Amino acid sequence: MQLGAKTVVAVNADVSGKAVQAKRKKILFIVNPFSGKKTKPDISKIIRSHIDHEKFEPEIFLTKKAGHARHLSRQAVDAGVAVVVAVGGDGTINEVASQLIHSETVLGIVPQGSGNGLARHLGIPLSAVKAVQLINKARTTTIDTAAVNNVPFVSIAGIGFDALVARKFSKNTKRGFFSYLHIITKEYRNYKPKKYELLFDDGKQLKLKAFFISFANSNQFGYNTSIAPLAKLDDGLLDVCIVQKPRIFDVPLLANLLFLKQIHKSSLVTIIPANQVIVKRSKRAVNLDGETVKLKKELTIKVNPLSLKILIPEK
Repeated sequence: MQLGAKTVVAVNADVSGKAVQAKRKKILFIVNPFSGKKTKPDISKIIRSHIDHEKFEPEIFLTKKAGHARHLSRQAVDAGVAVVVAVGGDGTINEVASQLIHSETVLGIVPQGSGNGLARHLGIPLSAVKAVQLINKARTTTIDTAAVNNVPFVSIAGIGFDALVARKFSKNTKRGFFSYLHIITKEYRNYKPKKYELLFDDGKQLKLKAFFISFANSNQFGYNTSIAPLAKLDDGLLDVCIVQKPRIFDVPLLANLLFLKQIHKSSLVTIIPANQVIVKRSKRAVNLDGETVKLKKELTIKVNPLSLKILIPEK
């Protein structure tokens, strides 16, 4: 497997220096050094110290640019690597997972991003040490993925204000919740709801204006803000969340409902479960797992049921 020797850290012995004799599974850690906060723990050291060397034969790679994690993951799948661990945020997870869909390679997560939406949904610890330790005893399950015009996502896709905020946040040099909140506050007042046409798989059609629309496979954006409290990763459905623009004095209540996982009870929010929906709109931006991409104005969003093997906590 040609993965670039200059960035690899191969581990062939346990932390005490003793050779490991038992047959071990190959596990590849793909680390995005640019995700999350500027000050981060020494991930390579944490992996070497806390991975179970009797179970795993680990390698560590640092990504150099956008798309690099996707390339490394494809090579790992082709080489038959047992587990590929995304060390980064939801965008890094998206790149890695996109190449693992319908393969025997299992996805692991060490959350090092800003919002860490998928990790929070799954109950994966935000501590790098605890997340690596979890891999040693985690169980494997299979979850749904989804796609927008055949471009995969794992957690959430969104259009409208959601996509605008994701684009602004990706260009911001400061990370974290308060930077995210600052962008929302700054852009909220002048953002006008857009027109959308939606055609659901059951024939239902809607024409409406919306502040944003989210297509939720997991339950949250990140930072424990739950846009789709009832969403499940293995039910073969997306929760299509249609949100109207709140009046300025409604914003605090709506924000509280997001954190309390009660947003579905708001009169400003309509959630429709579906396994496929076609959307017509006037803009091209789409938020895919926290990263903004430009796609055609007509979108087909659909579920790919039980298509990704993933490590999760035992309970």
